This record gives sequence, C-alpha cells and structure tokens, in this order.
Amino acid sequence: MPASEPAKRRSSGKRSTGRGTGSDARRGSGHSNVARAMRSAAQQLEELLGRAPESVSKLQPTEDGWEADVEVLELERIPETTSVMASYRVTLDKKGELVSYERMRRYTRGQIDRRG
Repeated sequence: MPASEPAKRRSSGKRSTGRGTGSDARRGSGHSNVARAMRSAAQQLEELLGRAPESVSKLQPTEDGWEADVEVLELERIPETTSVMASYRVTLDKKGELVSYERMRRYTRGQIDRRG
C-alpha cells in the first residue's frame, strides 16, 4: 500500500542497534525490524483513518506477521484530558502490509486504565 504522505513520527531518542536474539533473530534484523513494523502499522492506519496516531502501545510478533495496538486522537477537546482517544488493533502480514484493523475501545485522554 503506497504512502501518499509520510506520517508524523515522534522520536524517543533511542537508536536501534539492529542486533536481535531469540524470536527477533527469526524475523531478520531484530530491533530495526520491530521499529519498521511499528512505523508501518502507524503509517498505514493513518492513511485509512486520516488521523495521525499518537503512539503504538503494543507490538507483538505473530505466526503470520505482527499485531499492534495503536492509540489515535479521535476528538480533540478542551481541556486536553477530555479529548476522546481510541485504541486500534492492527494486523500486519510478514511483509508489513496491513491486513486488518479494528477499534478496540474509546476512552478520554485523562482516563486511567484500571486493568492490571
């Protein structure tokens, strides 16, 4: 799926070493492959929703590729703590292409997750 515009990215300041062990080694370049999957999930979801993701809160490898939970601002309000956020589950194939997505939940930005 070609990207029409690059997604806005936030940098954590950490750099990938590209070294992987265990299950990362099976996927190729380890940490850089994980970062690539995170970017791919966020970018492709942005293309579909027309909203820039705020973060990737979960990313895990699957037998068929990757599964990610991506947090998106759905409705901006003042004060910010009342803005409506959504968590989307994104499934990518082994090539990093989006296979499916589903909105899992909506919540206000200031809401504390009591699941534990």
